Amino acid sequence: MSTLETPASRPTRERNGNRRSRRWLPYVGAALLLGLLVAGFWPKPVPVETAEAGVGTLRVTVSEEGKTRIKQRYVVSVPFTGQLRRIPFKAGAEVIAGETIVAIIDPVLPGLLDVRTRATTEARRDTAAANLERAKANHQFAVSELRRIEKLFASKTISLQELESAQLRESSANKEQAAAESGLRQAEAELQELGPVSGANGDRPAIEIKAPATGKVLHVFEENSRVVAAGTVLMEIGDPSDLEVVIEVLSRDGATVPPEAKVEFEQWGGGAPMIGRVRLVEPAAFTKISALGVEEQRVNVVADLLTPPEQRRNVGDNFRVEARIIVWEATDTLKVPAGALFRQNDQWATFVIVEGRAQLRMVKAGRTSGTEMQVLDGLKRGEKVILYPGSRVHAGQRVRGVKI
Repeated sequence: MSTLETPASRPTRERNGNRRSRRWLPYVGAALLLGLLVAGFWPKPVPVETAEAGVGTLRVTVSEEGKTRIKQRYVVSVPFTGQLRRIPFKAGAEVIAGETIVAIIDPVLPGLLDVRTRATTEARRDTAAANLERAKANHQFAVSELRRIEKLFASKTISLQELESAQLRESSANKEQAAAESGLRQAEAELQELGPVSGANGDRPAIEIKAPATGKVLHVFEENSRVVAAGTVLMEIGDPSDLEVVIEVLSRDGATVPPEAKVEFEQWGGGAPMIGRVRLVEPAAFTKISALGVEEQRVNVVADLLTPPEQRRNVGDNFRVEARIIVWEATDTLKVPAGALFRQNDQWATFVIVEGRAQLRMVKAGRTSGTEMQVLDGLKRGEKVILYPGSRVHAGQRVRGVKI
C-alpha cells in the first residue's frame, strides 16, 4: 500500500535534507583548512645552482704580464774622441751589416790644451832623462868606492863596518838608477801616446763606422754634429723580427714551469693569440714591490716567440703582452666547476642530485685551473652537481636545480 505525497508534507522533507547537508559543512571546511596548513608547512625543494660533470680539456696556467725584447741588440759607440758628423738615420731605418755607414767621425784639431800637455810631457821626459844621468853617475861612484874599500879591508886597514856601509851605498845607488830608468820610459810612453802635432784635419782621415748587424735602428742617442768623447753611445741596432718575451712571475710559480712549456700571448693588439715556447727560467730571482706595496720574490721566464713576423704586424721591442704559460694540460678528462667541490674532513666532496635529492659523494680530485677541477674518481660523466652548496644544503634534502 503506497503513501501518497501531499502538498503539505513536501516542505517538511526539504527542510530535513537541508539540515543534514549543513551538518557536514564544518567537517569539510576543517579538512580543507588542514590540507592548506599541511601544504603550507610541507618542506619545499631548495633551489640550487647546478652544473654537469663533463669531459674536456683542462689546463693549469700561470698568467702574468710580459714584455717583448729583441734577442740580439748592438750598441754603436765612438772609437776615439772626434767631431761627429750629423747622423741622417731615424728610428726604424734599415741597415745592412758591414755596408751601411751609420756615422762618420772627423779627427779634432789640436787645441791649446793639447799643446800645453805635450810641452808638459816633454819637460817631464827631459827631467827623467837628467835624473837617470845623475843616478848613473852616483852608481859609478858608489861602485868605485866599494872597490877601494874592499882592497883596504883585504889589507886589514879598515873595519868591517866601513865595508858594509860602502856596500849599502852601492846597492842604494843601483836601485836609484833602476827607478830613474823606469821614470824615463814612462815619460817617453806618455809622449808617444800624444802623437805628432798636426794643424789640419787632412793629416788624419775621417773614420767611417759601419752597421755591426743587419736590422733596424732602434734608438738614435746622438744625432747632431758635435765633438764626442771616446765611448759615447751613438745608436742602438737590432732585428725586430727576432723577438723573445720576458715574463715576470712569482718565484713559486716559476718553479712549476717545465722546460719548453707552451705560452699564449694575448692583448698584443691583434686577434688570435701569439704562440711562444719557454726557453729559460732564470736561476736568480729578485725582489719587487707590488702595486699594493708588498714585497714579492719574482723571477724572469724567457720565451721565444714562434708566431711568424708577418702574422704579428708591428710588434716590436718592449711591447706589452698578456702571457699565459701552460704548466699542465690534459684532454678528455672528467672535470667540474671548482665551486662544486668542498673539503669534508681530509677529502674532497660534492653534492650530486639523485632523484631530486642531494646526495653527498666523496671524490678524488686532481689538478685545477682555478675555475675548473679535475675529478679522478667518484663521479661519472653527465651527473649533476650542486654549485656553492654552503650550509643550506645537506644530504637527503630535496633540491630543485636552477640554471646559472
